[in-house]
Amino acid sequence: MAQAKDRFVLTEAMALRRSLTRTGKDIISDKIAALIASGVLGIGDELPSERELATALDVSRETVRGAIQILAARSVVEVSQGARTRVISTDLSAFHVDIARHAAINSYDLEAVHAARLVIERQVVADAAGHISAEALARLHNSLKAQKDCADDPVRFLICDREFHVTIYRECGNPLLTDLVTDLYTYMMEYRRRVMSRPGAIAKSYQEHKAIVAALEKHDREAVLKAFGHHLERIYTTTRLMIKTSKSQRSTGQKKKSPVAEMPVEGRGNTNRVKH
Repeated sequence: MAQAKDRFVLTEAMALRRSLTRTGKDIISDKIAALIASGVLGIGDELPSERELATALDVSRETVRGAIQILAARSVVEVSQGARTRVISTDLSAFHVDIARHAAINSYDLEAVHAARLVIERQVVADAAGHISAEALARLHNSLKAQKDCADDPVRFLICDREFHVTIYRECGNPLLTDLVTDLYTYMMEYRRRVMSRPGAIAKSYQEHKAIVAALEKHDREAVLKAFGHHLERIYTTTRLMIKTSKSQRSTGQKKKSPVAEMPVEGRGNTNRVKH
């Protein structure tokens, strides 16, 4: 019993030491790993340039360069001279990222996740309205500038979008709620990427983000709730439509391409097809 307790204390002490010695590049490498885990970035995707990532994550280019070197050393990304850095692996075991949590969130249906976001996220942003710091507001304004510059780049916009949302979540003052709502944010990111690729989608999100920041600057709880409520509702409706469209396209594609669908049913002649 005493030995088990000693091992626990030692483990906790080592974890604390690691957390205290983490550098900026370690933190940014974890952030990029989280983007991969959540589906914002996938295998084969090119990372934005160092300058673009530095702007999106509100850090220096040197910090981004160091973070990419860490990811490359663990064979998560491939750095090639004269070409953009690419994601080549989703093995993120060396990083402070819980992939299982992202997979677990996607196992729920859209209605359940939307209902949870309405309850938790509204509380989080309402609390943030009262607690938000001048530093966080400055980061949000920097994020808005970065978002404005990537109107035709859905992946880069989503990187900015995640930083924007998480910055607000952290200002609620409750780390547990921050983690919960950040997990909910990652829901079905594959579909969010497709949604943001549609004409006008980025512009709409950008305008909604501006309204959210304006309300936060006034520390106006009701205005923040209204602005975020409108934002969440649009995320819900566009994601629902994209999921429905994707399912319909897959179903149509299977009927057209499946060799089984073109095979006659035995004993019924060639005019009868197998139904799926």
